[in-house]
Amino acid sequence: MNAQLKTNDAPVKAAQKKAAVEVAPEQVKYANLLLYGSWAGIFALLISFALYMSGIMPSYVEPSQMQYYWTMKASDYLAAANVPHGWGWLKMVGYGDFLPLLGIAWLGILTILGYFILLPAYIKKKDGIYSAIVVLEILVLTLAASGILKVGGH
Repeated sequence: MNAQLKTNDAPVKAAQKKAAVEVAPEQVKYANLLLYGSWAGIFALLISFALYMSGIMPSYVEPSQMQYYWTMKASDYLAAANVPHGWGWLKMVGYGDFLPLLGIAWLGILTILGYFILLPAYIKKKDGIYSAIVVLEILVLTLAASGILKVGGH
């Protein structure tokens, strides 16, 4: 005889409903910014790289010449190829090999933009600790991205 044991699933389902986590609206906005912003950045990288490799956009350093620069330190490459330091690459986005840097910069700035979504919500909730952390994060990341500190070999 094969008897089946019947169980009551009601307590399990009730516990699952109670275990549902509520996420604050500002956190959902932050997550959506990162989700859609990251995909936009990846798409920009794919398109800009395709424009570079296809030759549709002119190259500053031809892809066939890149092998001569691969083994160099960043500072040696910048000098040998006469490439500007820091944010000087922005003047060169008309070249296919510099255009993908826009996508990389976009991906880098997403976190800072996300903090600007979180900050007003934390201030409104009078959450001083999180507000202070977010302000410090914005300041530190912006300072690091600005190039003012001149660290990292650039």
